[in-house]
Amino acid sequence: MTTETSQMPDTSKPGSTEPKVNPWLRASLEYGPIIAFFVGYMFVRNMSFTVGGREYEGFLAVTAGFIPLQAICTFFLWRVTGKLSAIQIMTVVLVAVMGGISIWLNDERFIKMKPTILYVFFFVVLGFGLLRGQSYLRVVMEHTMPMTDEGWMILTRRVAFFFAALALANEAIWRTMSTDAWVNFKTFGLPALLFLFFMTQSGLFSKYSLNQADEAKS
Repeated sequence: MTTETSQMPDTSKPGSTEPKVNPWLRASLEYGPIIAFFVGYMFVRNMSFTVGGREYEGFLAVTAGFIPLQAICTFFLWRVTGKLSAIQIMTVVLVAVMGGISIWLNDERFIKMKPTILYVFFFVVLGFGLLRGQSYLRVVMEHTMPMTDEGWMILTRRVAFFFAALALANEAIWRTMSTDAWVNFKTFGLPALLFLFFMTQSGLFSKYSLNQADEAKS
């Protein structure tokens, strides 16, 4: 299960022409799988299913349906937009791998670890770039938010530590709380946290935007 597919901008180059996509279609492809997972889980969370002589709880049954749905929606998102972001690619791969392991071992812990692995991966990637004095975040977002070098380095540090905080939060919730609580966190908590985080960066965007820098020089 994931909401991560729409959390970061695409990797298209600055100035590239992006095909016009119906916003409702795009939203359906990006958010459809997570909504379907949540609805499905609400219906079968107290049920169990026997397949091939093995009994599966409702959570894993919904996970089994979520894996191909996520893959199909990601494929069609690529077809209609012509590209996928790194986080979208990583998400669909981890959903398939960790979800597959959960079903194979009949152990829901692995799919719950998926967000942690994803967030740690991006924390490490962004942190490695910072150690080299580079903002890898700038590579994928510069065309949407033109800022000065200093602004990108500040934002990259904040995003890196935000990913680390999300990884810790995911671990704390799935290890100490119920599956219901984790599903609610993934479905509603994460989107809310992401929205609030980027809203709190509005001052940074304004202060270090290239337009502001140009005005200061003139």
